[in-house]
Amino acid sequence: MSKPNPRRANGSRRDKLRRRVAALGLPCALCGKPIDYSLPAGHPMSYELDEIVPVSRGGSPLDPRNVQPAHRSCNQRKGDGRRAPGRQSATLPLPHSREW
Repeated sequence: MSKPNPRRANGSRRDKLRRRVAALGLPCALCGKPIDYSLPAGHPMSYELDEIVPVSRGGSPLDPRNVQPAHRSCNQRKGDGRRAPGRQSATLPLPHSREW
């Protein structure tokens, strides 16, 4: 049986935090480029709420001091910081909205 997702344990609180961060209209904390907050979820350049200290490493998904706005693709590239020993992540170019 899989573990429950801690981000959804208190879905209402997480949704409010996500909306509050989005309302600030800040750029991506990972690449520094603007985020189009109107893009649908799942789009590579859409807004995601990124945990600075990943949940898998003990970070809180509900602490406003532990979250920041990010593009979906930037957040996925960041991952949780875990890599296989001796394996480094490849640096991939970020897609731009004009490429879509």
